[in-house]
Amino acid sequence: MLDYLIEEVLQKQSEQVQTFLLRTSILDRLCGPLVNAVLSNFGFGQETLEYLEQANLFIVTLDNERRWFRYHHLFADLLRQRLQQSTAFSTGETGSSIAELHIRASVWYEENGLEIEAFKHAAAANDVGRTARLMAGGGVPLHFRGAAAPVLKWLDSLPTKVLDATPSLWVMFASALLVTSQLVNVEQKLLGAEAAMQGAELDDKTKDLVGQIAVMRATVAVTQHQVETIIVQSRRALENLHPANLPYRSSATWSLGYACYLQGDRAAAYQAYTEAITMSQSIGHNLITLLATIGLGNIQEADNQLDLGAQTYGRVLQLAGDPPNPISCEAHLGLARICYKWNDLDAALQHCERSVQLAKQLDMDRIVACELVLARLRRIQGDVAGAAAILAKASQLVRQHNFVKRIPEVAAAQVLTLLHQGNLADADHLAHAHEIPISQTRVHLALGDTSAALAVLRPLREHVEAKGWEDERLKVIVLQSVVLYVHGEKDEAVQLLLTALALAEPSNFIRIFIDEGREMVGLLSEVASQGIMTDYIGKLLAVFVAEEQESEDKPDPSPTAHVQPPIEPLSERELLVLQLITKGFSNREISEQLFLALDTVKGYNRRIYGKLQVRRRTEAVAYAREMGLL
Repeated sequence: MLDYLIEEVLQKQSEQVQTFLLRTSILDRLCGPLVNAVLSNFGFGQETLEYLEQANLFIVTLDNERRWFRYHHLFADLLRQRLQQSTAFSTGETGSSIAELHIRASVWYEENGLEIEAFKHAAAANDVGRTARLMAGGGVPLHFRGAAAPVLKWLDSLPTKVLDATPSLWVMFASALLVTSQLVNVEQKLLGAEAAMQGAELDDKTKDLVGQIAVMRATVAVTQHQVETIIVQSRRALENLHPANLPYRSSATWSLGYACYLQGDRAAAYQAYTEAITMSQSIGHNLITLLATIGLGNIQEADNQLDLGAQTYGRVLQLAGDPPNPISCEAHLGLARICYKWNDLDAALQHCERSVQLAKQLDMDRIVACELVLARLRRIQGDVAGAAAILAKASQLVRQHNFVKRIPEVAAAQVLTLLHQGNLADADHLAHAHEIPISQTRVHLALGDTSAALAVLRPLREHVEAKGWEDERLKVIVLQSVVLYVHGEKDEAVQLLLTALALAEPSNFIRIFIDEGREMVGLLSEVASQGIMTDYIGKLLAVFVAEEQESEDKPDPSPTAHVQPPIEPLSERELLVLQLITKGFSNREISEQLFLALDTVKGYNRRIYGKLQVRRRTEAVAYAREMGLL
């Protein structure tokens, strides 16, 4: 093929056309003005391109206006090979070396606002100064605008002495690695920059580099949720960065906002995110705009403003582009959580699966966050074993990668799954080992120790209310109302549930009530009988009825499982404890009746539940009556 192109195509052209083809082969695409610039005021670029097209000289038009063209790939490769072999071009004897052709192309692209192409040709010309200037992007570096791959390729080609001579190149190197989630080598590049800066005068330029290095370290700390490091490095960055360096100042402001969010100071986080968005939008720094907007969505969701949060996440998806920036996985995950709360489970699953696909392009931490939502969906759809398998994998990942922030989140999800499996002992161990108050409460409730459950919830509620955490407050109030109802404090439970309903109705929370099970049905019915909030309660009860009907319609793989005898016979003392449970005795009352320590009674409860394969008192009583154990 190459022989044919040389003998039958190239060599049959006039010398002028051959020269045109060789010199313009450095271009990935061609247009008349660009060709004229590369050939130094040639003047007939468009006409020559049209001639080549009419002569079928392996040139392809790229638009309907026939303004832009490109050579066929094989033909272009041949032309470039021939150009490299030309001694005259290589030495510049013709007055137009290959490097000079690239510089002319770079100048034309820059003048026409095509900075990425201008950068590529400057790099091909090995003009370090020009390439570095174009890489900086005049405000927003090119690697923030989708050119991370060519930027990294060029930086990786530079010898260490060139990087040391210009410390800002080390910093750009680290930044491009960050953008592409290659975190392992970031600190090495930053140390290289600091070594190259030793002894330099601490002028505005050097201080600005110090600030950029701090931004990078803060960003790495964000990926590991290291609050103190984020705060220290972000503040150091803002102290040193030049006031006009908005790309890095917006990044430092965003990371500081994230640290505030991790600390629970949502108001400060909201303010920082808003400032970061204002700065990033003013310079077209799309990545920080995306990250800060995701942060706003997180806060709105946490403040129970679900409609507003969904709109914000939707705006992120619009900004993410096509193909979407992988960071938009966070928006899909937020929408998955909100759709779950609205009981739109199909939409929740779709967003969750899309989030996983995008998260795989970033890091394992985000994949774990996706799997937590996916496991919840699996569990409520009846696939408890599938949920347990997902969580087992997630638990392994968080420990393997030391994702400290995710460890209690995974443990809390595992507790719920263990409770559904009737494994109260392991659930109890996990909840207390990780000191998760909500999980501890659910274990106490499953064991029938409502007094212990209430003792955990009261200080927890005070804490979240003092912090102003609306999402946690609603969770605690809903659970507390259920525990009070089971404890026998019906009036207080009803009043507390009314508070929860008033908080939840504006955002149309559904799942937070449904997930509490049968006890919530009774409690909602009590409230409905008073003629209060009948529409909202009616909607919730309708969901309960629909799910119960759906459950009944599903084929039971083991139809007689619910009437099978206990996996191990109950002892006489266990039967006695079970009889007192059916009479409504609390654990403390049972301990007094049988002259046993409270912990001993709880131990009996665990063994009874385990043998009967149930999760809580009401189920144990129903099972015992059905089996004639009492």
